[in-house]
Amino acid sequence: MSFAWMAWTWQTAVFFAVIGSLLAIMTLLAILRPETERLGALGIETTRGDRLFLSLLGAAFIHLAWLGLVGASLHFALGLSLIYAAAVFRFV
Repeated sequence: MSFAWMAWTWQTAVFFAVIGSLLAIMTLLAILRPETERLGALGIETTRGDRLFLSLLGAAFIHLAWLGLVGASLHFALGLSLIYAAAVFRFV
């Protein structure tokens, strides 16, 4: 089976490796330290998985906005996404 149509690059492999690692870490955390829902700044109860999802979704929107408004250099968008993810895990 040929996967050439998917344009696998090292960047794509790193992206999927990071997502897979995040899911594995979250699974281990759920096993070792069962999660409890927490009421955050949004006024809704969230778990670690919810906050991870919100972080990934927000990072996608930050990167898309950066591409549309600034251009193809995504280094600062990555930094903004990491700051956003830290804020989500801390305050949401």
